[in-house]
Formats: sequence, C-alpha cells, structure tokens
Amino acid sequence: MASHKLLVTPPKALLKPLSIPNQLLLGPGPSNLPPRIMAAGGLQMIGSMSKDMYQIMDEIKEGIQYVFQTRNPLTLVISGSGHCALEAALVNVLEPGDSFLVGANGIWGQRAVDIGERIGARVHPMTKDPGGHYTLQEVEEGLAQHKPVLLFLTHGESSTGVLQPLDGFGELCHRYKCLLLVDSVASLGGTPLYMDRQANHPSTGIDILYSGSQKALNAPPGTSLISFSDKAKKKMYSRKTKPFSFYLDIKWLANFWGCDDQPRMYHHTIPVISLYSLRESLALIAEQGLENSWRQHREAAAYLHGRLQALGLQLFVKDPALRLPTVTTVAVPAGYDWRDIVSYVIDHFDIEIMGGLGPSTGKVLRIGLLGCNATRENVDRVTEALRAALQHCPKKKL
Repeated sequence: MASHKLLVTPPKALLKPLSIPNQLLLGPGPSNLPPRIMAAGGLQMIGSMSKDMYQIMDEIKEGIQYVFQTRNPLTLVISGSGHCALEAALVNVLEPGDSFLVGANGIWGQRAVDIGERIGARVHPMTKDPGGHYTLQEVEEGLAQHKPVLLFLTHGESSTGVLQPLDGFGELCHRYKCLLLVDSVASLGGTPLYMDRQANHPSTGIDILYSGSQKALNAPPGTSLISFSDKAKKKMYSRKTKPFSFYLDIKWLANFWGCDDQPRMYHHTIPVISLYSLRESLALIAEQGLENSWRQHREAAAYLHGRLQALGLQLFVKDPALRLPTVTTVAVPAGYDWRDIVSYVIDHFDIEIMGGLGPSTGKVLRIGLLGCNATRENVDRVTEALRAALQHCPKKKL
C-alpha cells in the first residue's frame, strides 16, 4: 500500500491515442520510412546480447562496409545520431594538445570545432561563407602551417547544399601524416563515395568515415555508422590518455561489435529495434545497388533543379558539380520571409521543407530528396506547393 499520495496525476494527453500526421518529409532529414522498414520496427524484441542479435549486428557491419565501400574490420554502429558518430571519432582520435584542422563551411564544421575545443585540441578552423568548398591547395596550406593529426571535411554539407570534392585529399593527408575524417551523413547513398580509395589512389582513401541512419538510408533517426582505417585504429589504440567518454570508447565498442576477434563483453544496451530497421535499410540499398541509388538521386535532383528554376527560383550553389544531390538549397526569394513559405507548404500541402541552419539561416530554403523520397512525383508535388506559396505568401516591398 502506498504511504504517500501521488503529487502528479496521469497526464491527460497520455490518456488519448497517439496521433501522427501523414506528411511528406522533403527536408534534409529525417526521411519517410518505406513499409519494409516500418514493419521491422514492429518486430518483437530479442536479447541485446543473444546470438541472434549478434548475427544481425554482423549483417549490419557487412552492410556498412558495402555502402562505405571499405574492407575495414573496425566498422560498427554508434547508438546515437550522426552528431554522436562525429563525437565518437573526435574523442577517440584527439588528445589534449593535438592539432586539428577543420573545414568549417557550414554547421557541421562548426560543430567539429566546438567538440575539438572541448577535448582540448588545438583547433584550426578554415572558415568559409555558406556555399564555399575547399580546394587541395587551400587544405595543403593548412596542413603545412598547422601540422594537424586530423583533418575534418563534410562531404555533403546539408546546411548549405554543397558537395565537397574528395579526390586527392586522402593522398594529401597521407603525405602530411594526417588522418582524414569525413562526414557523409547527408551524402551516403546519394552520390558516389569510396572510403578505401579516391580516384587513382587506392591506398590513400578516407581514414574515418561516418554517416547517419535517417537520410538516404530511410531508417529511423538514432543510429549512426562509422568505420576506421588501420592508421586511425593505430592512433586511437596508442593513446596516452583515456578518451573522455566511456560510452563512445571505440575499444569497448569494437569488442561489443565483434571487431577485435575477442569474446564480446557488455558495454551498453543497444537499441535493438532501431537496429532491425537499420539492417533492413541496408538490405534495401544492397538489393537496389549503390550505383542505381546514386543514379536515382542524381536524376531526381536534376529534375528538381529544372522545376525550381522554371519557378524563377535561384539555386544557392552556382556550380552544378558542387551541388549535393540529396539536399538542394534555394536562395530565399527577394521580399519573402522564409518562415512564411515553409509554414504554407506544410499547412496546405502536408509537405515538410526547411529553412537554413547555422550560418545559412535566413539565406536558403532546403529541399531533400532522400532514398525512397527521391522521385519525380515528389518533385512535382513540392514544386507545385512552392508555386502556391509564392502566390499566397505576403511579399514585402523592397
């Protein structure tokens, strides 16, 4: 029998059925879930350390190696979103006092700077305005000046819509004895990406690559994919100090994910149901084929660009070769408040698009074509919604 009267009564909202609107998610992520992935999320729980779960984890690792195009044994899932994978990379590779060179041409570079500073690294941002990218010459100047142990670049900068070229950067970092860390959260599955080789340099690829589950993979948010080269592993396993995070300690995670050929030991309780969904998302892209997925996104993005320009809208990234196929940025049309456009499209058409993020706030609208959402039909729907928004949203006199 309870000895004290409850101070908090059952919330009235929780006594009603859960109600979820039916929306087409054409922002930069998360994306809508295909039926097969939704079905996976409704499967029964199994033990997080059972042999059946270990089998699923091993299949997921193989799927990551496929979508990353890597043979790295140290390949696994982080129980957290893409931010968590970025933090996992940095807290394991960097030690206090290490030199860290960061391409900060959008919000993800800014976040890398912030995390690096919290670790106590000597952080050297290469800051660019939204829409900018990095050349080999610019990065080489930074490598020569700061002699970093790690370089960070964002392959698909979803806050600005920029696709960063990667060819030659692995070789460049190799020459300067620097590891290359790449964020592919917004680009994976939507544009060519090869971890173990770039162009004609098969032995000088990316040292650390991470991505998220909720973009072109069409899985629920909350898990992220990461892989480390042997060089990166050597740096992490020869640390003088323990990583600041136990939860993200790669030595523990590598063991739990069966990457070290040792008996698996409990580290944390993994998100079993989310991993079912991630496994199915990797299965779907394996069945489709990476090259077919890349082509789907390329063709859908080209069709979107044409429809947007036909409306008189200006693409924010001027060079077509630097446009991220999965997330298109449009300059906010003169005289309009971007919030009015975004609100009109969701309120009248049940379609989510988004404004800018971080340094691109107020400058752009962002339209995502991610995985199963990358279709001509969805392009037609969102462009018609934008046409209506431009007709009905209030326009300020310039």
